Amino acid sequence: MSRIICIIGNKGGTGKTTLSHMLCQGLGLLGHRSACVLTDTSREPLTPDGRRYVTADARTPEALHKVVGKLRTMQGWIGVIDGGGNRAEVDRTLNGLADIVLLPFRESHEDLRTVLRDLQDFSHAYGLPSQWPTNAWARDAADRAVAQILGEHKHRLLLPVPSLSASKQLLQKSIPEGLPSNLGNACRALARQVLDILEVGDAASTSGSSREHSEAAASPPPTVLPEGYASTARH
Repeated sequence: MSRIICIIGNKGGTGKTTLSHMLCQGLGLLGHRSACVLTDTSREPLTPDGRRYVTADARTPEALHKVVGKLRTMQGWIGVIDGGGNRAEVDRTLNGLADIVLLPFRESHEDLRTVLRDLQDFSHAYGLPSQWPTNAWARDAADRAVAQILGEHKHRLLLPVPSLSASKQLLQKSIPEGLPSNLGNACRALARQVLDILEVGDAASTSGSSREHSEAAASPPPTVLPEGYASTARH
């Protein structure tokens, strides 16, 4: 069964695009086939070369309809849609398409107030702390602000994705052959959180060294969406 994950929210600059690629990278490391779907008209599409996932350009309503329709027919695939920021109407459309909605936010009070409204508007969405500080003092202050402002929604908040300068490498047109291990770990951790919500296990073996061997040996998925899958759409 294919699944659709949408990363949306009214606040810009929360790392939606970076998180979309990190999530797809993590899914690929765990053995899942996924597509990172671009809808933000201010960005250019990236090629799938060297990635563990495919990329798709859906910057027009027609293209979005076509890509989502295709993904819904592809058994076992996961589509991750990058919604962009400050597009309330697009967010409502994507919310209607998604199996899971993620709402990234940073530690600023402006971000927290904005995601609070989004959590109220999208009652089944999950808040995702993004680019979270790694310094102990800054992390403690950020966590206290979250507890103060978003405490009533604590059951809908995922574990933070730490601030990693290496994550920018996933947004390069051509990504390096060897990505840093801390980036891979963060991508896997994010993917596992989402898979837990979807109640989907790792596609690769979960036993210690054999899992790492499977991940290292796995070749990147095909760079085109395959044809011929029977529809298993949930909607």
